[in-house]
Amino acid sequence: MNKVPMTAEGYNKLHEELKYLRSTARPEVIQAIAEAREHGDLSENAEYHAARDRQSFIEGRVAEIEDMLARAEVIDVSKLSGDTVKFGATVTVADEDTDEETTYQIVGEHEADVKTGRIAVTSPIARALIGKAKGDSVEVETPRGQKFYEIEQVEFK
Repeated sequence: MNKVPMTAEGYNKLHEELKYLRSTARPEVIQAIAEAREHGDLSENAEYHAARDRQSFIEGRVAEIEDMLARAEVIDVSKLSGDTVKFGATVTVADEDTDEETTYQIVGEHEADVKTGRIAVTSPIARALIGKAKGDSVEVETPRGQKFYEIEQVEFK
């Protein structure tokens, strides 16, 4: 059983989603199925089939979240320190071609959101950064070819 690394914030978000699915979404979909059944013939009842599909999605997501929480290895980023990049680090890198700076936080897979600068620990750039320190140059294989970055800053917040 593989552990799933995640930040405390990611763990809490998953726990809240699970709570919502169990306490709100599940009862709502059960009610929708009951109402759709009252409309008669189930074989041609689009509302019934849509509600059943939604119920299937909810149950699948509940099982997925329960599995992740059971295997969670919560890492408190605020207690981490050091000069090298590791899980939870917030890293500022500069593109060596354009000098454009970008900041990423390395998080668990389910927490990743590139728009907010949170990248999965399994992503190519995170794998290239892990173990490196400020001033190091890293090479990342991207869909558009190789990119070279210099690590400007490593912090844990």
